[in-house]
Amino acid sequence: MKNDLQIQKDVIEELSWDPILNSSGIGVAVKNGVVTLSGKVDSLTQKLAAEKDARKISGVKAIAEDIQIGVSNSSQKTDTEIADAILHALKWHSGVQEEKIKIKVENGNVQLDGEVEWEYQREFAKKSIENLTGVRSVLNLIKLKPRLSASDIRQKIGLALHRSATVEAEKIKVEVEGSKVVLEGTVRSIAEKEDVEQTAWNAPGVNSVVNRLRVEMPEYSFKEWE
Repeated sequence: MKNDLQIQKDVIEELSWDPILNSSGIGVAVKNGVVTLSGKVDSLTQKLAAEKDARKISGVKAIAEDIQIGVSNSSQKTDTEIADAILHALKWHSGVQEEKIKIKVENGNVQLDGEVEWEYQREFAKKSIENLTGVRSVLNLIKLKPRLSASDIRQKIGLALHRSATVEAEKIKVEVEGSKVVLEGTVRSIAEKEDVEQTAWNAPGVNSVVNRLRVEMPEYSFKEWE
C-alpha cells in the first residue's frame, strides 16, 4: 500500500501534468491518505480541476480543499456584470434551457434554481459558468422532473453500469426510492466511485443520489530484486 510520501509525490506530478493549472501555486500535504490542497488559483474551473486530479491518484482516501480563488483588481466584476455574463453563457449553450433557470449572484457566489428534465442539462448549466471571470462558487439547486418509475430507473442504471468499461458492476447494489438512488458496495478507486455516481445521475428523473460506495484500498506486493 502506498505511503503518504508516495501519494504526495503522485498528486504533485498529476497537478503538474494538467495544462490548465499552474501547479507551483498549489500546495499538497498528505496524512493517512487524506490529501490537503492549499494555495491560490485564477478561477473556479482551475480549483475544481486540482481537486479532480488529486482524486485520480490511487491511495487517496479523501480530499481536504483549502484552495483560494484570486482575481486581480483589474479583472473584478460586479454582481450585475457577473449575472449578465451568466445569462449570455446560458443562452449560447446548446445543452441548457436558460428560460427555465433562475440566477442569483451575491459577492461572486452564484445560486442556480429552476427545473429541467435531464441531469446533463443541470450539469451543463453549472459547467457553462464556472470559468466566468468573477465567479467564486456555484450552488446548483436546479431540480429534475421525475419521469420514470423506480423500477425503470434501477433497470436503466444497472444496464449502464454493466456497459461501462471502468466499473465492476457486480460489486454494486442500486436501490431506488422514488427519484432517489442509493448506491452501496465496493469500488477500486475514488474515480470509479465518481463514475458510478455520475451514471446514476444520468438516469432521467433522478433528483438525488446517496453514494455509500466504499473504496477498497489495493494491496501492493513488492518483489525484491537481487
